[in-house]
Formats: sequence, C-alpha cells, structure tokens
Amino acid sequence: MLKEEMKTQGEDIEPGEATAYPPSQHGEILPGKESNYDPVFGEGGENSPKYRSLGFLGTIVLMMKAQIGLGVLSIPYTFDSVGMIPGVLLICAVAGIATWTSYMVGVFKLRHPEVYGIDDAGRLMFGRIGREVLGAAFSLSMIFVSGSGILGMSIGLNAISSHGTCTAVFVVVCTVLGFLFASIRTLSRISWVAWAGLACILVAFLIVTISVGIQDRPSSAPQEGEWVPDYKLIGNSSFVQGATAVSSIIFACSATPAYFAIAAEMRDPRYFTKSVIIAQIGSTLMYITIGVVLYYYCGSYVASPALGSAGPLIKKIAYGISLPGLAATTTICIHLPSKYVFVRILRGSVHLSSDSLIHWATWLGCTFSVTLVAYLIASSIPFFDSLVSLIGALLGTFLAYQPSGCMWLYDNWSRRTDRDWKWTTMACWSGFIIAVGTFITIAGTYGSIVGIIDLLREDGGSKPWTCADNSI
Repeated sequence: MLKEEMKTQGEDIEPGEATAYPPSQHGEILPGKESNYDPVFGEGGENSPKYRSLGFLGTIVLMMKAQIGLGVLSIPYTFDSVGMIPGVLLICAVAGIATWTSYMVGVFKLRHPEVYGIDDAGRLMFGRIGREVLGAAFSLSMIFVSGSGILGMSIGLNAISSHGTCTAVFVVVCTVLGFLFASIRTLSRISWVAWAGLACILVAFLIVTISVGIQDRPSSAPQEGEWVPDYKLIGNSSFVQGATAVSSIIFACSATPAYFAIAAEMRDPRYFTKSVIIAQIGSTLMYITIGVVLYYYCGSYVASPALGSAGPLIKKIAYGISLPGLAATTTICIHLPSKYVFVRILRGSVHLSSDSLIHWATWLGCTFSVTLVAYLIASSIPFFDSLVSLIGALLGTFLAYQPSGCMWLYDNWSRRTDRDWKWTTMACWSGFIIAVGTFITIAGTYGSIVGIIDLLREDGGSKPWTCADNSI
C-alpha cells in the first residue's frame, strides 16, 4: 500500500492498478499544465463552456446541497414511525454506507476517466443493457427529486401567502423557475445557487428548531390543558411504516449517483474523497440534530415537511427563508439528468463544447423536457412523504447500493494472486451492500406504494392537479 501511495504523477501504472494518489487525469487543471482535452467533453476551444472548472469548495457545497435538501424535511417525521433511538441508528448506518458508496464513485471515476455518469459505469460492468437500465434509472431518480422539489416549493408559497392562489398556479411558477436556473450550462456556475440554497435551508431549520424549543407546544398539538411531548424512544411501527421510514432516510442520503457528474467537472478529481467525507459528516450531523430536536419537542405532532412544526408565523418565516434552498435542489436535480441526456446525444460531436445553434437547441430541449416531466410528477403525486419514500426505495437505493458493490467487484475480482483477508472482507462487504440494496428496493417500494394508495383513498386528502391548499 505504501508503495502505491508513493507513486508520483506521470509514472506508468499497470491497467486496473489502484493507487491512493493516481496520476493526473486528462483535462485536469493543474499548475503549469494546460490541456483542453477531456475524455468526456472532448476538445474545448477558447469560447467553449468551461466544464472542468469546479473547485474544491464548490464540490463540497454541491455535494451537501445534493444531500441536504428535500430529505431532511421528512426525517423528524420518520422518527415517529421507528422511534428516536432506532432513527438515529438508522441515520448513522445509512450515512456510513453512503460514504462508502460515494467513495467508490470517486475511485471508479479515477480508474476510468472516460466515465461521465452511472450509465457509463453500467456499460463497463454489464454492457449495453447495464448502460440503458442505470441511465434510465438515474434520469428518473433525478426527475422525481426535482418533482418533489417543485412540490415542496409550492407548499412553501402556499404557506407564505396563506393560499393566495390556486396551488396548480404555484406549481407552474416553481416549474418555470426551475427550468430557468437549471439551463445554466456548467456546475461551477450553478455552485452559487447551491451556496445560497444550503445557507437558506440551514437558517430556516435553525429558526424552526429554536422555535419549537421555546414554545409551549407544537402548533398541531391540543392547545388547551397540560401537554407533554409524546416522543417515543423505541417505536412500534408496522412493516409498511418501517419500510417507508427507512426509504425516506435512504432518500436523504442517496446523492451518490449524482456524484459521477460532479467528479466529471472537477478541476482536480483527486480531491473527490476529501470532499465526500466533509460533505457526509456535515449532512449527517445536521440530520441527527434536526431529527432529534424537532421530534423531542413535537413528538407525534411533528409536521411533514418539518418546517410547519412551529406554528403559522414561524411556518411562514421558515418557508420564506427556505425557498431558495428548495429552488437550489430543484435546479440541481433538473440540471443533472438534462446534462446526462445532453452529453449522451452530443458526445463525440464538436457541438458538445461549442456555442453552436445545435448545441443550444439540444441543451434547452433537454432541460425543457426534464422540467416538463418533473412538473407532471409534482402535480400527479401531491403527497410529499410518500413521494420522498418512493424515490428513496425504488430509485435511490437501486442506484446507490447495488452499482457501488458491483464497481468494487469489477475492479478487484481479477486479482487472483493477492486475495488476502482484506480482499475477502471487501468482497463480502460488496456482496452485503448488493443484497441489502435489493431487499430495501423491494420492501421499500411496496411500503411506499401502499402508503400512496391509502392516502388517495382518504376523504379530504390532497388530489392530483388540485387548487386546494397543500400546506395544511
């Protein structure tokens, strides 16, 4: 291992050989080294979009914003299903697995610089079928998340305006905003949206957390007589409730597939692992703090989304501050699948890195198409919790767990001469990740679908394409 770590830039490396500090990648921007060629984006000209311009801090904030977004809004509510202690343990376990799966994305990208997205990884491991399945799953996952982001923004606008107009109008407004911001062409230029969004959503949760701590009781609790928080240290949930709760937590930590695109636009992809660790520690601490404090003071009366837990006034303030954060999540999650389709269409063409009419028509066509599908999802599945858990189970787990285990096996299975205990341990761990991911995908999807069906059957519940207030 030490020998591998001492390798310097520029030295020859055997195919498939792992290094802790791999040589510089094509297109990597390093002092004293200029190169316009990239295995993904091709040869860039002077006026081409600077795809490989994402710095270390920008990478961290994009990762944290991809993590801390819609998922955190449902975490306090999941504690009511499983209990506070199991909830904290689940967050730690899921975050630990997410750290390893995200780390594998960086390792795989460095070993295979021609990989842009998870579909390219699928092509290497499973051929054309793997490419199409993982590519379609990634696109659907991001589109579903952007749809839930549009839904969350419409809830915020309803809360701020006291249902000032038809909810369907708010959904359209949020959709248009998402399209405009997502049409910015490079992640480095979008990073300022992530900075603003992350700061706003953290401030909003800080206000709600402090407010529920100093108030006598949450807004939805009985307002007369003595009241004591009815939080549960250990929950007594059904299988469906437990599966839905686990899926929601996985959704909060399921940004792993998006990290391929982030790594592809980094100036120096060797900083990827450090960025992942910092982003994962920060998001995990935030999840635990928000979940424990809000559930401790609110108990079963915690709202979902959690920003509505502290009463009408704080709800308006919190949603007003958090709207840029929800908009940032929507922007990033529209941009990433649009960029995936865009690169897939124009890869190998001069139009990928030019300002031609074909370039702009293709790019705007991709962002518009993705935004349109996200709008249809936001309007047709108006249940925030159920939508979040469905995404986490059906797509988040499938994309984050199974491919990561397969990536380690793909790169290391051919090591026939040094299969020591470390190799055996990692092979067993990779198989475990694949098995756990498969089980959660099936069980969580079942629980989420049952939950959506039950909500649709309830009288007075939210309905698709409705004008009713969805912030209540």
